Amino acid sequence: MAVFEGNFTPARALRFAIVIGRFNDLVVNKLLEGCQDCLKRHGVDTNANGTQVDYIWVPGCFEIPLMARQAALSHRYDAVICLGAVIRGQTPHFDYVCAEVAKGIAGAGFQTGIPVIFGVVTADNMQQALERAGIKSNKGWDYAMNALEMATLMEQFKGNGSPLAYNPGAVTTQALPVASTHKVAAESVAQQQD
Repeated sequence: MAVFEGNFTPARALRFAIVIGRFNDLVVNKLLEGCQDCLKRHGVDTNANGTQVDYIWVPGCFEIPLMARQAALSHRYDAVICLGAVIRGQTPHFDYVCAEVAKGIAGAGFQTGIPVIFGVVTADNMQQALERAGIKSNKGWDYAMNALEMATLMEQFKGNGSPLAYNPGAVTTQALPVASTHKVAAESVAQQQD
């Protein structure tokens, strides 16, 4: 038997996509700062012009899963971190958004075999959200730690000949732009054979 466990000191330069929902930006920007701080302290260059982190901004949390899946499908990233905040209002809108965002983010990881980290704060009010974004602790740090651990864990798993995705043959959506759409398909086939 073997034991697989991620770590926080990657042997090589990992690549991350951070998908960020703009809505509730007071909270989300603080989550992003915590996430960036954690990645920097673990040796990741978080500069937007650098080669390790790409930032993908979307209007709100509901749009996060689509872009997270597209980023994961590109196979350019070792992990995708999803950041957002949904604050309960006086209608059931909160419940619908939270449920779909959670399902969508989980589905993106299952469908692609790339770690997709759920970093969406769901709170009853602004005070609770701000507490999670830096007043008491910054969950953005935790989300980055999860991404580091899962990226290194998946690297170990891939090196062990384990499957990359739940059902990669079912993925037919075109990913973020690459040199050629045929390249994405060829990479998927090559990775399935590894």
